[in-house]
Amino acid sequence: MTTPRLDIDIAKIAHNAKELKELYGSKGIGIFGVTKATCGDARIANAFVQSGIHVLADSRISNIRRMRHAGVQAQFALLRTPILSQIDDVVKYADISLNSELVVIKALSESALRQNSTHKIILMVDLGDLREGVMPSDLESTVREVLNLDRIELVGIGTNLACLGGIKPNEKKMADLSSIATDIETRFALTLAFVSGGNSANYDWFISTNDTGKVNNLRLGESIYLGRETLFRKPIPGQFTDAFTLVAEVIESKIKPSVPSGVVCQDAFGNVPEFVDHGQIRRAILGAGLQDVLVSGLTPRSDIEILGSSSDHIIVNAKQVDLKVGSEVEFDLDYGALLSAMTTPYVTKRYVT
Repeated sequence: MTTPRLDIDIAKIAHNAKELKELYGSKGIGIFGVTKATCGDARIANAFVQSGIHVLADSRISNIRRMRHAGVQAQFALLRTPILSQIDDVVKYADISLNSELVVIKALSESALRQNSTHKIILMVDLGDLREGVMPSDLESTVREVLNLDRIELVGIGTNLACLGGIKPNEKKMADLSSIATDIETRFALTLAFVSGGNSANYDWFISTNDTGKVNNLRLGESIYLGRETLFRKPIPGQFTDAFTLVAEVIESKIKPSVPSGVVCQDAFGNVPEFVDHGQIRRAILGAGLQDVLVSGLTPRSDIEILGSSSDHIIVNAKQVDLKVGSEVEFDLDYGALLSAMTTPYVTKRYVT
């Protein structure tokens, strides 16, 4: 089978999706299945839907368009604040979008008028992670303007934590979001369908809390794909952590020194490498590199050590493992490695059932 490749176990992804939907549903929280790490892959999207997740969320409108054209039967939410130059496609292909800028929401309104449709929005509030979101002090005036726009339906508020700033979505942050939602509903006499508290990082909060307040939605990607929460990357009980496997092939295997000879300068990517002298070792070169995957996010499943990488090669210390030319080496991936391997055209995707 062609390498490098990503083996994708659809059944394990479906299991994780179904179990997490039921887990969060036990406290009244619904799930948006996030498809951005898999580039809107239709097979994976359908696995989400068949597991009971009927709203799929992606940060790229091109991925949403791809899923729609593939016949995926779901509602679609655009996670990233819409790009002005893509506004017409956002209205055409996304049922919901997450927003933080009035100028963008006004453009959505104008496009929805032109297309004779209604576009739903979730207004994002910045609770300290300092990525997207309206500041809480500006929220009331923003909501007032949004409600006056034609063909725009405010269906929820949300927040994003533990992404840019790494801020923990704890009891206080979720209570703050619940309080904001209550205030908005009271002041404007409306009902918010979604109070979206965050993402896979909310697992610890969810498990420990006795009161989820008004939070009734989370946007999950990594915990479904990799079976773990994202604050400390701890496995979630009952979840598969090996639904994805990167497979690379040995293209050279020789006994060589562990330290290069000569004057060390910058490598191909501008770094100055450091080496530890372990004497003579079996160095194997794999036919994959940084153009294929984020190598720092790989963990070998056998007892070998990644020594370094270039754009086309991963070099490993084979230790006691008998790696011959043509041998396949398997790796677990973190989220960054998964994202890069799914995105590149140089990694073959194979679906395992």
